[in-house]
Amino acid sequence: VQLQASGGGLVQAGGSLRLSCAASRSVLDVHSIGWFRRYPGKGREEVACIKDRDGSTLYADAVKGRFTISRDKTQNTIYLQMNNLKPDDTAVYYCSTVHYKTSRCTPFGSWGQGTLVTVSS
Repeated sequence: VQLQASGGGLVQAGGSLRLSCAASRSVLDVHSIGWFRRYPGKGREEVACIKDRDGSTLYADAVKGRFTISRDKTQNTIYLQMNNLKPDDTAVYYCSTVHYKTSRCTPFGSWGQGTLVTVSS
C-alpha cells in the first residue's frame, strides 16, 4: 500500500488548507484511512479517520468542527479540509492505513512522506 500526502504550506491563523492523500488503486475499497500529525520532537497523534465500508468518520477533539475528512474513490484520494487553522495545528501531517475502531483509529503499515503545515499567528 502506497500513500502520499501533499498540500501543506504556510497559512495565517484563521485560514484554510486542504491536504490530499493519494493512494494506489483500490486501496480505499479495502482500507480505512487516517490523518495523523507530528509535532517537532513528539510522537504522532490522530487527527481524523474515515472507514472503508461506509465512510464513517472520527475526529480528534482538537479539530472537531474545523477539519473535515472525505474521500473520492474515483480519484483514489483522501482529503483533509482544514478550516479556522490555529498556530497549534502547525505540524507535519501524514496519512496511513488504519484499523477503524469505535472511538479511535490505529495506524498500521508504512507512513510515507508527510506534508508540513505551518500556521502563523
